[in-house]
Amino acid sequence: MTVQAVILAAGMGTRLARPHPKSMTQLDDGRTIMQQQVENLRAAFGDELHLTIVVGYKLEQIMEHMPEASFVYNEAFDQTNTSKSLLKALKNSFDGGVLWMNGDVVFDPAMFSELTPMMAADKSFVAVDTSSTSDEEVKYTVDSDGHILGLSKATQNALGEAIGINYIASGDKKHLIERLAEVHDQEYFEGGIEKTIQLDGVAYVPVDISAYYAVEVDFAEDLVRANHCLDR
Repeated sequence: MTVQAVILAAGMGTRLARPHPKSMTQLDDGRTIMQQQVENLRAAFGDELHLTIVVGYKLEQIMEHMPEASFVYNEAFDQTNTSKSLLKALKNSFDGGVLWMNGDVVFDPAMFSELTPMMAADKSFVAVDTSSTSDEEVKYTVDSDGHILGLSKATQNALGEAIGINYIASGDKKHLIERLAEVHDQEYFEGGIEKTIQLDGVAYVPVDISAYYAVEVDFAEDLVRANHCLDR
């Protein structure tokens, strides 16, 4: 079975203050952030992996870096946020569910032991870390059935953070495409997820990956933390 995976890497990553796309930032082990993501995906799914990268800012660097991937171009990368990058990727996907991740996540490949069974069952999920709830990160709450209810940076009384790795099931994908098209250009994809919950009754399972490391590299201190995780 083919596994569709998407890396969202169109943004300019201004907060990290690098002269290249954030996903091209080099880690202490010599790999770029994107390279460790792709290696983790290939180790988990092998020849079943169909990888699409959404590009925008300095796209040539990423395309030269990952020539075996497929690419979707967000031409409005400087005017839109991750909602519109994910929208383009999903509209260009084929039948079946889609795994996607932000292009700045350094993560433990062992976490696929938790995620792969959910993908095999074709259940929409949000990977979450219950060990912290930083104001800068996307946080979540759940409903009485244990499914995601709130998912944003403004979420109150949060149970933990979303780490930027998610899956939309085949039967739910059409709803997410519709809602991503509706949200504001500057909205994160989590805004589209919330609308599918509120308006379409889509159920997302929070998959707790707290036993594994996952660092979204927004600032220089995040990069230090990511490299420390890799060294362990």
